[in-house]
Amino acid sequence: MLFTMEANIHLHILASGSKGNACVVEGPRGSVLIDCGISRRALLARAAELGVNMSRVRALLLTHEHSDHVSGVSVLAKGFDGGMYATAGTIGARSYLANLPFTTFAPGDVLEIAGMGIRTFHTSHDVVDPVGFRFECGGDALGYCTDTGVLTPEATEALCGCRILALESNHDVRMLKEGPYPGYLKARILGSGGHLSNDQAAEALPQLLCDGTETVVAMHLSEKNNLPSIARRTLEVALGNRAAVVIAAQDAPKSVR
Repeated sequence: MLFTMEANIHLHILASGSKGNACVVEGPRGSVLIDCGISRRALLARAAELGVNMSRVRALLLTHEHSDHVSGVSVLAKGFDGGMYATAGTIGARSYLANLPFTTFAPGDVLEIAGMGIRTFHTSHDVVDPVGFRFECGGDALGYCTDTGVLTPEATEALCGCRILALESNHDVRMLKEGPYPGYLKARILGSGGHLSNDQAAEALPQLLCDGTETVVAMHLSEKNNLPSIARRTLEVALGNRAAVVIAAQDAPKSVR
């Protein structure tokens, strides 16, 4: 697949990890916030650090209902005049989400927000109805997929051929198996409803990349069962020289343009 992509979409990672998640996807006509698992104060401070104008955020999209993705939603909603979108399963799983003015969508639906087409797809996590997203605008594409034990066929199809690919690279399997977590939690993380390992992310890359892929962002790294150096090395081996690797962090916001 030989083509170049215009850089019309940018990713701003405000937080990524088990202590809280929030990212802004910026397009020419506005931005979309994915998840809000940190406080409003932290959200705004980290956005300001990156020079992200939060007044351009037109919508909030939720991936799923775990607290590290939604704990800040109630406070954010009080002063938020944009649209709020989630699956019915996600909203129904938390009473405080059910009381907010969400618009529901089903995995597979395509949303049109801020001049971007947003394709939703089913992921595999131990929650009711989790999703990932593919953003498209003016010949550019960004894929976003975290908190999934495996890449579903829908996810693989949707994530193919993106200029920026934000993909979970949660744990190093050896570190997890030899680490301090109890057995049931290790089994959960390693299971099909858990989290992608470095190796799983690396194995998926050859079928996801295209000649226009510039950056692979390793998302949702475990603080106890991974190291940025291990995740980077594992993904870089799979990539060769085809794309750069960026490591998303819990407390150090960064932008990918």
